[in-house]
Parts: sequence; structure tokens; C-alpha cells
Amino acid sequence: MTDKTELNATHRELGARMVDFGGWDMPIAYGSQIEEHHAVRKDAGMFDVSHMTVVDIVGERTREFLRKLVANNVDKLAKSGKALYTCMLDENGGVIDDLIVYFLREDFFRLVVNAATRAKDLAWIEKQAAAFGVAVRERSEFGMIAVQGPNAREKLIGLLPEDVRAKASKLGKFAAIEIEGPEGMPLFLARTGYTGEDGFEVVVPNTRVVELWNRLREAGVAPAGLGARDTLRLEAGMNLYGQDMDESVTPWEAALAWTVSLDEGRDFIGRAALEKQKAAGVPRVMVGLVMDDKGVLRHGQKVLTAAGDGEILSGGFAPTLGKSIAFARVPAGELGHVRVDIRGREVPVRVVTFPFVRDGRPMPGIVG
Repeated sequence: MTDKTELNATHRELGARMVDFGGWDMPIAYGSQIEEHHAVRKDAGMFDVSHMTVVDIVGERTREFLRKLVANNVDKLAKSGKALYTCMLDENGGVIDDLIVYFLREDFFRLVVNAATRAKDLAWIEKQAAAFGVAVRERSEFGMIAVQGPNAREKLIGLLPEDVRAKASKLGKFAAIEIEGPEGMPLFLARTGYTGEDGFEVVVPNTRVVELWNRLREAGVAPAGLGARDTLRLEAGMNLYGQDMDESVTPWEAALAWTVSLDEGRDFIGRAALEKQKAAGVPRVMVGLVMDDKGVLRHGQKVLTAAGDGEILSGGFAPTLGKSIAFARVPAGELGHVRVDIRGREVPVRVVTFPFVRDGRPMPGIVG
């Protein structure tokens, strides 16, 4: 049986091509995937991300619990509504999932975790939470819509009652507020996203999610599917769980060192393993690749370097750049002249620093 979001019938009415995504029946595209990608880069697009899992952690020792659970330090979250991107690791330092933590009150934090890892994540969180006496509550009554693009915030704010528009407009990046939307609709409005563009991720009761989707369409926000979401996040240099990292990979090996806080006096799960690997020397690294020749970089292709062979993780055609890009995991060391094996042909590629695109424009050195 495949799970369905409350917007499933709406997607089908719009003529979406549906696919199985981590056990969910989700839209890959409504028409042209390329056009949906450009709509987000140049104007405003929206994605049904109701398959994501909202988990509320409640109790007096919630902050203490999250200091142990995740690799980044939740003590960075001092103001209500502030958010933090982090990884949840196992004892070996492997990535169980990447997630966002929102601080609402000292006894109330909200997590948003990936759809495909829902059951695994909940089991792990509940197991670790037992010693802290905190409640772990999955909020399956919520849907979520991501509204992304240079004009996304303006279009969504235009739907809000006049008395809350200023509050929504002042919301900083990586922060959230709880407000009342159109016709008394309760909204958890987060200025976060997975596209490299500005915008909001909006948590809304399932009973109102279709209404919000239709209002956004009327405001000129283009529906976009998982296909465009994937090319957008790849251009933006954002990891996809299960493809770019999993339990066999540490944050050091997934270009996620910036999400790890090795602060004094905090023994988070996986810390000892990370420190050991760092001291010994990280054996593999994740790099960005750009191919100037024609062709497409795809998951699983072999990457040939002077330090040894690696492989493509996420790869594909980047519509904003007009050429193929990829993440690859390769041996640490001097890489030399890097090539990718495409059906027996060694095609040269450039190693670059990602993100590839930011604010709708190629980053320096990416186009070549």
C-alpha cells in the first residue's frame, strides 16, 4: 500500500505524473519539469511536502535531550522560532537522518524529518528519549507546502490577513512563527527550504491544506513536482538522504562538517567516532563536479582520480547552468585530472566547490 497526502487528488486533477517516492504516491511533474524548475528560480513555485514528518518533543529536559541526540548544538537556539539544520548520528558516526530543529519553548522543540526514514527515525528518537522523560509526538494531522522562489514570500504574504503581514515579512531566514492565515487558518510559517531560493515551508492542518494550495495557485504560484525539487536542490548543493549520505557515511565524508559542533562538555551520540575518524584522517570526501562536454552525470557512475576511484552520488542536468553537474564521493588526497566513466568512455570533469547556484545565478567558477 502506498501512502497518500491530502493533496493527492488535487495533483491528479492537475494532470501530474505520479511516482512512488519512499512509499508515498507523489507528483514527479505536472507538465515540463524544466519549466517548473525555472518557475522556482525566476518567480515562485510550490511543492507538496506533506510526506515529511513533523515530530514535536515536549518536556522539561527537551533541550538536554536534543544536546545528546543531534550533532549540531541546539544551544545556538536561544530565540523562539529559530531553526537549526543538523544530523542525527548512530554510535559509529553514521548519518541516521538530516533534519531541522525548531525551538519554540524550553519545553517544546519541533523536528521535521525525512519521509523515507520516518519509521527508523521515530524508533531511534523514542529509544533515546526514554532516559530523559520527554514526550515524542508525531503530528500526522499536519500537511506541508514549500513555497519557493524570488517572489514566493511576497505571494504568500499577500494571502495573509493584513494584521499579520508585517510579522511574516519581518521573519528572518531559518526561523518560524505561528500565525493565523486566511479565514482563520492556523499556519506554522518557516523561512526555510530545499531549493537555494528564498521562501517558506508552511505547516498547515490537513483539513485546510487543499484550500491553501488552491489559494496559492490563484496567487500565481506554480505547482512543481519532485523532479524539479531534485534539480533545484542539487544546484543549491543540498544533500539527499539515501543517495548522498546514510548510516555508512559520516558528516566528514558528506561535506556536512559545518553541521557538527564539537563543543566542550557535550557528549552527543556518535561524537567519539567522529573525533576518532578526524584524528586518523577522513578517508573519503564529497566533491562537486561539472561536465563541460555533452552528456549526463548519473548516480553510480565511476569517477577516476589520481587518488583512486570514487562514484557519482547525485547527478543530472542542471537547467539553470545548461550542463551536467554532480556530487561524487572520492578518496581523500590529490585528485589530479578527474574523469567519469560513461559507458566505457572517460569524460573529463571539473572539481568545483558547491553550491553550484545561489539566488538564481551560477556561483563563480561554475560555468567555466
